[in-house]
Amino acid sequence: MTHAQFVAAYHSGTIRVDIDRAAAARYMSGRLLLPLVMLPVLGIGTALAILGWIWVGLAIIGLATIAPMLIKRSAPHFVLTQALEDARFYDDVAGSGLLQIVKIRS
Repeated sequence: MTHAQFVAAYHSGTIRVDIDRAAAARYMSGRLLLPLVMLPVLGIGTALAILGWIWVGLAIIGLATIAPMLIKRSAPHFVLTQALEDARFYDDVAGSGLLQIVKIRS
């Protein structure tokens, strides 16, 4: 199915899209390089807490811990939205099996 057909069928409601939540979370984590971003931010938060900026440091540590969880939780919605907008992204996730067209109504 081409991207244009996918978008038209999705908006008309003739197809249902299934996105694996765990695979989408792994995909987004890898695409955004979350571990490489999270570690320096945790280090900055720890350094600030040690230097006396305890509440600011703890807030940064909390943000660095919670942000990846929120990103991974919203990954399926992001994948679907991006697939509807970008043909290359659609080809990539459809080809990898991350996005599957489950049901086609007549």
